[in-house]
Amino acid sequence: MKFEYYIPSRVLFGSGQLDRLHKQALPGKKALIVISCGTSVRKYGYLARLEEQLDMAGVGHVVFDKIQPNPTEHHVMEGAALAKAEGCDFVIGLGGGSIIDSAKAIAVMAVNDGEFWQYVSGGTGGGKAVPVHPLPIVAITTTAGTGTEADPWAVITNKNGEKIGFGYDGTFPVLSIVDPDLMMSVPEKLTAYQGFDALFHSTEGYINRYTNPINDLYALKAIELIGKSLVKAVNDGSDKEAREDVALANTLSGMSESIGGCTSEHAMEHPLSGVNPKLEHGAGLIMLCEEYYTYWAERGVVDDRMIAMAKALGKTDATKPMDFVDALHELKVACHVDDLKMSDYGIKEEDLEMYTKMAYDTMGGLFQVDPADMPFEDCLAIYKKAYK
Repeated sequence: MKFEYYIPSRVLFGSGQLDRLHKQALPGKKALIVISCGTSVRKYGYLARLEEQLDMAGVGHVVFDKIQPNPTEHHVMEGAALAKAEGCDFVIGLGGGSIIDSAKAIAVMAVNDGEFWQYVSGGTGGGKAVPVHPLPIVAITTTAGTGTEADPWAVITNKNGEKIGFGYDGTFPVLSIVDPDLMMSVPEKLTAYQGFDALFHSTEGYINRYTNPINDLYALKAIELIGKSLVKAVNDGSDKEAREDVALANTLSGMSESIGGCTSEHAMEHPLSGVNPKLEHGAGLIMLCEEYYTYWAERGVVDDRMIAMAKALGKTDATKPMDFVDALHELKVACHVDDLKMSDYGIKEEDLEMYTKMAYDTMGGLFQVDPADMPFEDCLAIYKKAYK
């Protein structure tokens, strides 16, 4: 039994925690606030509340508002240029996973030369070490999906559609606020997509061949919370207790990503939404999930773990690995996401071999932590079975 545990982020969890920001020891005197190109953080007053907190703390701030749902290297470089021009000494990500991931990447490029992709490993990335420690990062999450507030990872897409996770010890947030009150406004579909993303961070971590006892605790608890409350949060966004449960599941899943890690399911999804940026990451995972976990059930290499996940998800009488797949299907139906089709997003069946190749080329490391080796042909077969 050998493992390493390192999660250096201070996490303020719970209703009303955003209002405590001004009392924290903030890591600088001028913040670049990174938000999406959409309207929600302004519409619901979250940005104004953050700016008020910074004003109370005597901290200057400037807003960068161009981040898309699948964030790009181009906007990372643009945000970093603004941070430099404005003399910002830390970065705040206010929004969902794409925003906080972008904030991490911007924090790196605000103090380092060259292009972001030269520091990315995988695909055409240069794989270089980051010379200068990034600006400090503060994460304020308004969604429950990626767990990025509790992990070092930043998923960015380049102009070639390569969507790759980047991160190291320097990209952990120094401070994270997980306030379920900021999640009450997330629409039904996005609540479902994000909740399934959080679920799969934990299910993948739990079947990862290098999992450890602490990761198992976090992952199973996250799966249990999602099984208990995701359907409620999807069907009634004002259910505060359900929102809290899913928010906690999300943060636990981020911690699982820090000390365990995703398997090839995420590697398989990234090319789909990287090449087709209108596809939401969580939706892509939902499309793949039943065939993906059926594959592992049929391989018979993690039977006990799949039964444990089925029980955690709510199927308390589970006795076989396929019970987990059945529980997944039932959750999809209850969350109204069982009708998603790759073809609806412009994904063509004849391109599935290309996506398979991209999965191995860009995120090949995740295949190496699968519970057993997955040959290229098997991966392609999963894509084909999942295709609609």
